[in-house]
Amino acid sequence: MKSFVAAALALTALSAPVQAETLRISHELGYGGAESLDPISPTPFSQLSQTVFSRLVRQGEQDQAVPDLATEWTASADAKTWTFKLREGVKFHNGADFSADDVVYSLTRIQSETIDSPARAVLEIVESVTALDPQTVQIQLKSAHADFPILLMDYRVRIMNKASCNNEMSKLCESDNGTGPYKVVQLDPLGTTQLTRFDGYWEGPAKIENLDIIAIPDQQARVSAMQAGQIDLLPSVTSQQQALFADNSRYTIQNVPTGRWAGLIMRTDTAPFDNPKVRQALRIFADRDAFGKLVMGENGYIVSCDTPVWSGDQYATEMACAADIDGAKKLLAEAGYPNGIDVTLHYSDVDYGTLRLAEVYQQQAKTAGINVKLALTPADGYWTDTWMVEPFFVTSWFQRQADQVFNEIYRGGAKWNESHWNNAKFDQNLDAARQELDFIKRKAIYRELQQQLFAEGGAFIPFHQNAVRVISAKLSGLAADTEEMAIRFQDLEKN
Repeated sequence: MKSFVAAALALTALSAPVQAETLRISHELGYGGAESLDPISPTPFSQLSQTVFSRLVRQGEQDQAVPDLATEWTASADAKTWTFKLREGVKFHNGADFSADDVVYSLTRIQSETIDSPARAVLEIVESVTALDPQTVQIQLKSAHADFPILLMDYRVRIMNKASCNNEMSKLCESDNGTGPYKVVQLDPLGTTQLTRFDGYWEGPAKIENLDIIAIPDQQARVSAMQAGQIDLLPSVTSQQQALFADNSRYTIQNVPTGRWAGLIMRTDTAPFDNPKVRQALRIFADRDAFGKLVMGENGYIVSCDTPVWSGDQYATEMACAADIDGAKKLLAEAGYPNGIDVTLHYSDVDYGTLRLAEVYQQQAKTAGINVKLALTPADGYWTDTWMVEPFFVTSWFQRQADQVFNEIYRGGAKWNESHWNNAKFDQNLDAARQELDFIKRKAIYRELQQQLFAEGGAFIPFHQNAVRVISAKLSGLAADTEEMAIRFQDLEKN
């Protein structure tokens, strides 16, 4: 009898279906459930777009432009006409063939004035997009741009299916029909969005069958979820949070140099921050090395002199920005605040380090007579209710190339110009940098742009983050030097 029962149990075990593996990641619910399927929406669901839709050119592990849906590209002698050869045999999730028509549609709609996407600033230089044949696209620029393919690496410049979007050019397209390694099973930005691998993906099926994107609004909750085994990857933690995972065989900790940053933004169109002396005073008092240590830990940062261009960028500029408390006091007195100034800083736990950054700023600012009142706002909906709305607030950005970050965040009139910075000289230099074909001269222009921001800008960026990433020990396939937006989830394995 015992042998019969044992045999029956063994047979049951052999016949039982193998449970599919699921990779679980989080998103911060920064748009309060208004996250859109459309990658160019003002409220994009970025984690979904990263796996469902593809780009012509993607970000390589060393931040270089590498082929995705485009296999190669060439430029005319004046860098105004770019020709891209497209990958053959690519399918959309509904089985439709990918072609040049989809590229023309996707890149052209980004320029729609009606849609008014923040991504317009990225491709504003594009004059026209033309299909030369089903596998070739020609992009004509309004002016020369020696680094144009880098713009196509933008995380929002994804290729949509023209037919699924009904060739609509005047409104967002809420279609999930992409060419990426995963396809949507259930969309639930407020809860768990479920994806499953697309077996027809041109590089082959993803190694993990399912991908769940779980809404977890604040950083501390994400840390708790990682500790509880509810998610498999935590993109970044502070130095204090890192200690919770150290020396534990359940986790792997990776230190990743990145161009990601959190900072404080002063709206330059709003008093008292419309005075450049006030803005400079509220930045130059800072001991940036101390900021980095207190927020990110001993090895978690690289000092920045208020430039969004990270140290690994080809246009990075060496600058000095030692703490100058006396200089800050002098500037405040000249601006009409001889006895110091009171300001309110709106902050939130919307991203890792943002809470601590605000608290350290409040403490250091006292030394220069700057009295900072902290106003805590909910992480849920922060990017719609507080960011770019209040006069003084925290922000955070993923790594971007110099050209992109300047044009998207600092060009006058740009959709995401969070400091409302509007400077004709700055914009003229942006244009000049794109048109300069000599690399040395182009780099000199980028140096001048960064120096101008340190002197006059409205962004306090004390450091760039070395992201301390925590992953489940069950995961493999993620190189330690891969920046978050370059992660290829389809290549990960789970044991």
